[in-house]
Amino acid sequence: MGGPMAANLVAAGHRVRGFDLVVAARTAAADAGVEVAASAVECVRDAEVVITMLPAGQHVLSAYHGDARPGLLAAARPGTLFIDCSTIAVDDARTAHDLAIAAGHRQLDAPVSGGVVGAEAGTLAFMVGGSSEDFAAAEPLLRAMGRRIVHCGSPGLGQAAKVCNNMILGITMIGVSEAFVLGERLGLDHRALFDVASNASGQCWALTVNCPVPGPVPSSPANHDYRPGFAGALMAKDLGLAAEAIASTGADAALGRLASEIYRSYADGEGAGRDFSGIIETIRQSSEGARPA
Repeated sequence: MGGPMAANLVAAGHRVRGFDLVVAARTAAADAGVEVAASAVECVRDAEVVITMLPAGQHVLSAYHGDARPGLLAAARPGTLFIDCSTIAVDDARTAHDLAIAAGHRQLDAPVSGGVVGAEAGTLAFMVGGSSEDFAAAEPLLRAMGRRIVHCGSPGLGQAAKVCNNMILGITMIGVSEAFVLGERLGLDHRALFDVASNASGQCWALTVNCPVPGPVPSSPANHDYRPGFAGALMAKDLGLAAEAIASTGADAALGRLASEIYRSYADGEGAGRDFSGIIETIRQSSEGARPA
């Protein structure tokens, strides 16, 4: 997602230097007008703002402090605004913020929702944690990449909002998929169920935008062999973060814990590289095993 986000910043008139470990990502970025640097550290020298988009908290913290070599915080000039758009644990986000402040910088956690499609279209939603002053400084840049920008509060609360949002998404996708499988067994046509639920109390994003069956929503991954807009492995990761937050806070969130278990099993199999809506096929297969005599 970082590639198209960088491309949108270029399109908005900003000078952007970027780096990625993947050669194809660097090539695509260069084609979009990004100045590709030789390393991540080279990217941040003399930069006013540093935006990171990395797989997990360990990668963000490693990039910030550099482990055995100077990291991004040491390479940046004093007062640089760091914006981390990764989806990581709330505790990791707060640690990253503390590291940045201790190094003389400013920092926001700003995870996103909208997937690759939203990144390409510039329609992402940003959930931002940090000071009001830093949010105000970052907002024009975020608006070049997204449509909805929400300041959620103090450091780490952007990640808290992302965890809660994706827990809702994971639970609702399982619910929508179970409903379609139940409808199939009852002889109900997919289109009929969609037309009813999408205009009734069952309406939700998992149904109307990312519908798990082919037909009703032509742009949904179900019509393209579940090629991922948001892969099962990423949903499993995000729900794992939700499960950690549930455990640490003592929240009574049985559905959140169950959704995490379901998607972890999905991602451990063929679902890792398929869209998370492909969970319907797993539900369909397990239903076959439970068919009454």
